[in-house]
Formats: sequence, structure tokens, C-alpha cells
Amino acid sequence: MSHVNAHGLMCHNGHTLCSTCKGRVHNRCPTCRQELGDIRCLALEKVAESLELPCRYYSLGCPEIFPYYSKLKHETVCNFRPYNCPYAGSECSIVGDIPRLVTHLRDDHKVDMHSGNTFNHRYVKSNPREVENATWMLTVFNYLGQYFCLHFEAFQLHNAPVYMAFLRFMGDESEAQNYSYSLEVGGNGRKLIWEGTPRSIRDSHRKVRDSHDGLIIQRNMALFFSGGDKKELKLRVTGRIWKEQEKSDAAPCIPNMSS
Repeated sequence: MSHVNAHGLMCHNGHTLCSTCKGRVHNRCPTCRQELGDIRCLALEKVAESLELPCRYYSLGCPEIFPYYSKLKHETVCNFRPYNCPYAGSECSIVGDIPRLVTHLRDDHKVDMHSGNTFNHRYVKSNPREVENATWMLTVFNYLGQYFCLHFEAFQLHNAPVYMAFLRFMGDESEAQNYSYSLEVGGNGRKLIWEGTPRSIRDSHRKVRDSHDGLIIQRNMALFFSGGDKKELKLRVTGRIWKEQEKSDAAPCIPNMSS
């Protein structure tokens, strides 16, 4: 029984199987070939409930052991379950742990790898008005032993062309909450600043993009920042990543004057 809602079933001759397998055997008992009905086998379900099994991701580090049905529910949210490849330029089917995905991004997708917590990137397009939907760049940063993906994309927002930069954390949401980042873009004496928490790569890049959780720049503003005749996009995006404790440690101490 591989699904949370699977039930134990039996045919009229008493042969048992799970409801998930019923469709796979075309509604025929695999033992006597009689047509299956919907007769529940409560004994089989009781046996399943009594089993204690390790998480299917034990080989990836999960030490948990659960009763059968609790195990199935746990596995849908297990922190050790594999991650999908965060590369946004194609529908990549590779899954794995973070070290494997970092190697995959570097070797197979030829993604730029950087160390440190600051970045300064320049995005240039000779004819930006022809770009309606594009994933232009993914850069990976190694900071304090953790990996972060910086995305820069162009798409339509309410029928208006925009550019968007955002950061994703290569790990779970609970760990991502420990970090913050800022992005800044500007020119001609003006600038836009975004500050937020990186999203986990458990959320696809499209989900993050469609939630508008990042620095969004309208095309006219982007061309204004680019200067010149506004026919060429020249955006410089700078930013910084920090661990939340670092920011609070750096905050000035204000004495309590109430007494």
C-alpha cells in the first residue's frame, strides 16, 4: 500500500490486495482472476497499521521510524526527501541531495559558481523589447557552507513587461528563514532596493516568480536605469546575503532610559 488513503481489499474468494494495486491489475484478482469488487479487508488494514517501518529516505539520512500510515504522511514532508534541480532554463528531471545538485548545476548546466555573500552582476540585452519571457541567468553562491541561487528573468506582469531578480536557498524552508538578502538596481540618480528572505528550492522558480517575491523592475524603469537612448538594457544588480543573527548582532545597543 503506497498511498496514504490506500485500503485493504479482497475478492469474493478471499484473496487480498490493496486499493492502489486494483487499477494495476485491471480490476481482476491476480490470484484467481475473478472480478474485484469493493470488499474491504479490515484484517489487512489492521496489519498495515501495526507495522513500524523506516522512512523511505533513511538512506539519505532520515532516522525516523513510523507506523505505516504515519510513515506515508511523513514522507510527503520529510526534510531528507530529494530536491528537484533548481535550474530554471529547462524542465530538468534530475533530483538529489544538495551536494549532488550543486555538482549537477556546475557540470551539466554550466552554472557560474561563486563564494561569498555579495554580488555585482550586469545584465545586458541589445534589443530588450524583443524579450517577453526569458530566463537569463542562474548563479550559485556558497556562503557559510550553504548554497543560494540568484535568478534573473523577464516576463509579463498584468500585460506589462518586467524584469525580476530573486534568491532561492538550496535547503528547506526552515533553514531559509535563518537568512536574508538585499538586491539593489539603479541609475541616473535613482535606485530600487529589495530586502527579503530567500525562498527554499522546495518552491519551484515559477512559483516564486508568480508570487512576485523579489525585486521587480518595469521595463521602462529598467531602460531609464540603463541610460543612453533606452534601446539597450544595461542593468547592474548588486546585493548581499546575511545570516539573521549577524544583522541583529550588528544592531546598535540602545540604553533603556525609562528608569
